[in-house]
Order: sequence, then structure tokens, then C-alpha cells
Amino acid sequence: MTVEARDPKRWWVLGVLCFSLLLIVVDNTIVNVALPTIQRELNATTNELQWIVDAYILVFAGLLLTGGTLGDKFGRKGALALGLVVMGGASGLSALADGAGQLIATRAVMGVGAALVMPATLSILTNVFEDPVERGRAIAIWAGTAGMAVAIGPVTGGWLLEQFWWGSVFFVNLPVVVVALVAGARLIPTSRDPHNPRLDVVGALLSVVALVTLVWGIIEAPDKGWLSAPTLAAFAVAAVVLVAFLWWERRVEEPMLDIGLFRNARFSAASAAITLTFFAMFGSFFLMTQYMQFVLGYTALEAGVRMTPMAAVMMVFAPTSARLVEKVGTKAVVGAGMAIAGVGLGLTSLLTPDSTYLNLLGTMVVMSTGMALTMAPATESIMGSLPPAKAGVGSAVNDTTREVGGALGVAVLGSVMSSVYTSTMPDGLPAAARESIGAAMAIAGQAGEAPGRVLAAAASNAFVDGIGVALLIGAGIAGLGSVITWVFLPARGHDFVGDDETTEAAEPAVA
Repeated sequence: MTVEARDPKRWWVLGVLCFSLLLIVVDNTIVNVALPTIQRELNATTNELQWIVDAYILVFAGLLLTGGTLGDKFGRKGALALGLVVMGGASGLSALADGAGQLIATRAVMGVGAALVMPATLSILTNVFEDPVERGRAIAIWAGTAGMAVAIGPVTGGWLLEQFWWGSVFFVNLPVVVVALVAGARLIPTSRDPHNPRLDVVGALLSVVALVTLVWGIIEAPDKGWLSAPTLAAFAVAAVVLVAFLWWERRVEEPMLDIGLFRNARFSAASAAITLTFFAMFGSFFLMTQYMQFVLGYTALEAGVRMTPMAAVMMVFAPTSARLVEKVGTKAVVGAGMAIAGVGLGLTSLLTPDSTYLNLLGTMVVMSTGMALTMAPATESIMGSLPPAKAGVGSAVNDTTREVGGALGVAVLGSVMSSVYTSTMPDGLPAAARESIGAAMAIAGQAGEAPGRVLAAAASNAFVDGIGVALLIGAGIAGLGSVITWVFLPARGHDFVGDDETTEAAEPAVA
């Protein structure tokens, strides 16, 4: 592609896409800070609080494949605009909710909007940046924005709650939506799959059922038990429907997802790397924010502020990763990145109740460096292995692996931490204190000075033991991802391989 043929507005387009992405990812984390206030203002139960968070995640993850497919068929610019409108409207309703049930419902609607927006951002990017080198650099900025947004959410939420009412964490979405809509209307070009395939309704329904039941099982497993009947039933249904989905996609003439994509190691190995990276990242973030609050004694806002160095590291190293890929190849950068992330997780597992924030900061820098080096090249590998016509569904696969990996990381590492904490706490303590460090610290604060110190010390030790075991598992997962990358991920890009006769070979990515 010649320089003259390149869209002169492409970097402005990238800015709009990153701004839209920021909205989606921040909303994944900002609400967590507001939960105590929401519980007080709306008289929400613990189960309702959980679903105020999970309704968004469940619908978002379940509809990603469908959202990406709709964007490919009907137009990605339109999908992005519609998703933003849905997000904005549901955010306004969430801010005005007068009950937990209403808030859960509006959060689910926000998930519908997010499922349209997120795959559209990456698929539009892929079509605007046709040059492989520029595309890699643009995806690196996109990935860095996503990593930065994870840390921005808690800080923004904490500041808003100190200044305004609880609904401000949702109301803040409205100006972002307006800016993204206006800028997008002026800058973003229209693109879609030129072959205009028939809508695969059966495949879409099967994918929604499979993903929703899978994510529901992951979310509920820590509470109901990994071997409980509801959890096993959810996983069984997800497995059966997933097999049915794969069978249907192989026999239908115009499938929603070309199963042949997974024969391309550049696509499948990179998808595995993304899943395992987000497993480690979301699980470790979940544990570290609790460590800072319950052990180091920071408030939610103070803990959020202290997570921002991770965002800064990702914003620096994610764009750098694209240039490293140009020099040494995707395999080396992703493999090394996951290994570095594993080392960071291993170092974090060595923290004690007496460790300081500076100790934690050092391990966070190592860990976030590795994750930043991994996310962008793996994402570019997925998108570069596809023809531009299928960018929407490819983006949706990438986004789905992120969501499922993240949800699984929080659930698995959180369950491990909880199990070790409960088994390590001394006998004879109140049942609530043995089940939750939050409850233990609250009871310690109400007890006398000496008994309170003993209980707080026991809870801190047990909690740190639990985090140590969980993060060692996270380190092992990151290490497994590194091995998979070194064994299966091609060092350099190659042409798309698939079953769809209408697809064209993608430009090989320069790596």
C-alpha cells in the first residue's frame, strides 16, 4: 500500500477508537469502587452487589461474537455508533436507578452496548491501517489503552465518589459517549464484509448460550463451589452447546466463525496467549487491590492510585512491543513477555504482611512489563491472520478470550486464595472472620486493643499465605503461556488459512 493511498485521518481515527475502548474497559472496573456506597444507598444484598458487577460481564462476554459478526455484515461504523448509544442510554438509567434490581437490568443493557463497541474498535482499526507495520503499531497503542484503562477505573471511581453521588460513576460515561459519537461520525470510514454473507442465526444463538453458561459457571463457582451441581451443570451445558456450535459452523455454508481459522497457529496460539495473559492479569489485579486495602491499610481510592504505575508501564511498553516485533519476531516478544510476567507474579507471591508498597511496586513493574509486551503482539497476530473482511469476528474472538480468561483468573485465583485463607486461620475464631478477611478486620476493629491486634495479625498472615499460593499458580499459568508461544506461535506472520472460499489471503504481518 502506497503512502499516498493511506487514509490521512487514520491516526485521528485511532484516537476515537481508543477513546471508545477506554469507556468499555473502565466500566469493567469503575463500579467495584462504588459497591459499598451502592449497598448503603440502595439497600442491596451481597448477592445483588455481585450481579451489579456480573450482569455487565455476563452479557458483554456472551454477545461479543454476535456483535462482531453483526458489525462485519451491516457495517462496523454503525455497530460502533449503535453500541455507544446503547451504552450512553443505559449508563444514564443506571445513574438514576432507585433499586438494585433496576441497576442490575441497566448494567446488563450496558453489556449489550459494550459487545457492539469493543469488536468494532479493533476491526475498524484493522481496516484503516492496511500496512502491516503501521497496523502492528496501532494495535499496540490500542492494547496499551486497554491495559491503562484497567487501572484508571478504580482511581476515577474513587475520585467521583468523594466529590459526587454514587450514580456519577455511570453518569460520567455520557460525555465520553457524546465525544466519541461526534468524532466518529466525522472521522471513521464505513467498512463491512464485501461478500455480505447470510446471517448465521443458529450459530449466533448457540454461541450466546455457550458463552453465557460458561461465564455464568465461572462467576458462580467460587460461591457455589467448583464441584457443586449448579456449577457442573453450567459447565456441562456450555461444553455440549459449544460442541453443537462447532458442528454447526463446520456444516453451514456461510458460518459465523470459520473453524478453519484455528488451524492457523498464528491465530490459535495467539488466542491461547491472550487468554492466559488475562487470566494472570485480572486474577493478580483482583488480589493486589485487596492486599493494598486489607494488609497495607489503604482506602479504595488510595489503592487505585497506587495501581496507576502499572498503567504507565503498559502505555510505555505496549507501543514499544510493536517495534520489537519488527526486529525479532512475534514468537520472541510474546514468549519473553509471558515469561517476564510469570517472574513478576512469582516475586509478588513472596510478599509478606510486613512488606511495603515499594516492595509491591517493584513486582508490579516487572509483571506489567511482561503483560504489555504480550498483549499487543498477540492481538496483532490474531488480526493479521485474518482477511480484512472478517475483522469483526476476529476482533470478537480476541475480545472473548480476554473476557473469559479474565473472569476465569478472578474466579480461580480468588477461590485458591479463599481456600488457603480459611484453612490457615486458627480454630476458635468467629465463623465470619474465618471466611473473609474483610469481616475479620471489621471484627478486629470492634474487639479490644489486644484481641483486635491478634485477630488482625492472624487474618493478615492467612490472607498473604493465600495470595502467595494463588499468585504462584498465576505464575505457572503465565509460564505455560510462554511455553505454548515458543512451541506453536510462528515467529513471523503468514497467510490466512481457512475453509471459507470467499475469504482472501491476509497480508503477512511484518514481524
